Formats: sequence, structure tokens, C-alpha cells
Amino acid sequence: MSRTVRYVLLLAVFLISIGPFLWQLSTSLKGIGEDIYANPPQFLPADPTVSNYSRVAGVIPVWDFALNSLIVAVANVFSNCVGAAMAGYALSRMKFRGKRYALLAFILALLVPGETIMISQFLMMRSAGLTDTLVAVVLPGAVSALNVLLMRNAFAALSNEVEDAAMIDGANSWQRFARIAVPSVKGTIAVVAIFSFMFSWDDFLWPLIVLRDPGNYTLTIGLNYLQGTFASDQRLVAAGTIIAVAPLIALFLALQRYFFRGVGEGAVKG
Repeated sequence: MSRTVRYVLLLAVFLISIGPFLWQLSTSLKGIGEDIYANPPQFLPADPTVSNYSRVAGVIPVWDFALNSLIVAVANVFSNCVGAAMAGYALSRMKFRGKRYALLAFILALLVPGETIMISQFLMMRSAGLTDTLVAVVLPGAVSALNVLLMRNAFAALSNEVEDAAMIDGANSWQRFARIAVPSVKGTIAVVAIFSFMFSWDDFLWPLIVLRDPGNYTLTIGLNYLQGTFASDQRLVAAGTIIAVAPLIALFLALQRYFFRGVGEGAVKG
């Protein structure tokens, strides 16, 4: 009985979390002549078609928007992986004055809602002349406090003996970081990469505030045009949603082996 209850709960969680995505996928594959509001609902398309995806590309420049989102996401992943790794290593393995206060600053940064500082961020971008550029979209999330703390915990869990031996052999701080510490926390770096990509790819509010030229719009803002103009045709909206979600699924499938290993690395403190 207990096993049955567990499977029922797992099935309920699966339907709640994955069900909407599967329904959107089904809607995006239904043709124009098929009633998506049928009662009772029909989950499987009677005549599956991919024409809705080509129609999305004909209505809005979805691939240009996707390219802008990809540029922002790749830049965000690179800056977070490099910056968070260096900051996390310094906080966990190096000694310097004010180390505790620096760690406290990163912890407190997690408690500040992003919406409360968006006005200040926008004024800074405008003062620097970066508004309406992809650089302004990247900078606020270039190094996340959460990613720094994840890397800090992963580096803190490493054994001291290997690094001490390298120090005796004459390795400096940079060599110990690049050749010993980083290869040992590849899983956590994968977690940081996935989190950074997801955050930047899905971000809607900040790009909406800082961007004005449609040529610089990211995919989330571009799909909002689709929602407003063609709200009556849910097939196009569903197809646009799948286009936006597909890169996230592909990234997770590619890095899932490192992701689950990295969750354990970042959660253990030595």
C-alpha cells in the first residue's frame, strides 16, 4: 500500500509539473482544422503537423530573437562560470583581510529582491550609455551571488592535502586554482552553467525595461508580441513556447550527468 501511495504521488507531481508542457506540445502540433477546445479534450493530435512552427517564423523574426537570447545566455554562462569560480575559490581556499565580510555580503545579496534594485540598475546603465544594448542585459546577472556560494561550498569540500602538496612543489595560487581545484568541481560548474543559462534565457522583466529597439529584443519579449497579436490562435502561441523551451531541455539533457553530481558537490561542506 505504501508503495502504491508513493507512485500515485509521483504521478501527481509529474502531471502537475510536466503536464502543461506536454499539453503545449500537443497544441503546437495540431492543425488549423482541428478543434483545440474540444470537450472532452483530445490530448493527441489527430493529424500532427509542424506547420505552426514555420508560421511563427513568418509572423515574427523568431530566429533573430533567439539569436539575441543565445548571445545573452552564452555571455552570462561564461561570466558566471569564470567569475563565480574565482570568487568561490578565493572565499574558500585563500586568506585575506575582510574575508568574512565578503562572504556575508554575498549571503545578504540573496535576500535582496531583484525588483527593488532594477531602477538603480537602469539608471546605472543609462549613465554608462548602455541602454538598448545586449551588454546592458548581461551585466546585472554577470556574476550571481547564488553561483558564488555554490562554488564556494564545492571548493570548501575539497581535500587540503593535494593543494598543500602542490604548494610545496612551488605552484602559485592561479596554478592551484586552474589545475587542481577547477577540474575537481566540474559538476558544480555544470550546475552554475545550467542555472545561468536558464536565468538569462527566461528573463523577461529586465530586458523589457532596458531594451527599446525590436532588433535587440530577446526571445521572451518577442514571443510576447505573438501572444498579444495572435492570442486567438493558441497554436502559434504554443509553438512559440516550445521554441523557447527546447534549448533549455537540450542543455539539461547534455549536462544532466554533471548536474546531479554537481548538486552533491555544492551541498557538501568539508
